[in-house]
Amino acid sequence: MHAPDGFIDAPVSIAAGAVAVAGVGLALRGATRELDDRTAPLAGLTAAFVFAAQMLNFPVASGTSGHLLGGALAAILVGPWTGVLCVAVVLLLQSLLFADGGLTALGVNVITMSLVTAAVAYPLFRALVRVLPTSRPAAAGAAFAAALVSVPASAVAFTALYALGGTTDVSIGTVAGAMIGVHVLIGIGEALITAATVSSVLAVRPDLVHGVRDLRRPPELRTRGTGDAGTGGADRAEPSQA
Repeated sequence: MHAPDGFIDAPVSIAAGAVAVAGVGLALRGATRELDDRTAPLAGLTAAFVFAAQMLNFPVASGTSGHLLGGALAAILVGPWTGVLCVAVVLLLQSLLFADGGLTALGVNVITMSLVTAAVAYPLFRALVRVLPTSRPAAAGAAFAAALVSVPASAVAFTALYALGGTTDVSIGTVAGAMIGVHVLIGIGEALITAATVSSVLAVRPDLVHGVRDLRRPPELRTRGTGDAGTGGADRAEPSQA
């Protein structure tokens, strides 16, 4: 998915860079509403996980391979705006340190792998968790679906940018077929990793998963009779975490 230097012409690359800068600027403002003392460390861990996971490729088909994009995972765990920042930082470091994606194509890569994936995955995840039962398997299933859809959506965005400024002789139909077809398969791997990670975090710290934070049931009070005749069998209230 990482676009190299020269694959998209200069005017489209410059325009994509401007859109990416604007998107990251908006994300910086939005992230201030999502982060607090508890979730800020998770944002750092999420960026580190996406960085490491993107370095690992898994086989797809016909000798091709894919890797985690991470936009859906980051958006669900730490919020859509913070998720955009996490993936954008990862892409910047990869282009500077490992030449994984061209510097002139950084705007293209931020749009396709950060902005588009978060914009597609997070609303879909939220819509699904609102209609599904409130349970960890249901949330994991919603994360699976959101991540699965976000990857071919990213490929569609890349194909659109290629249609505007592609510099090779490959036809747009060929690029679209190759990109979308392969990334549907890559999306399955992305979905499995995202669902497993979200489910794991939900198992230990559900309060840290931004995508379900406002759907968690508030603490309840349960009453239990003491059966003590001396106290008239008065009930005692105990807090219980739902």
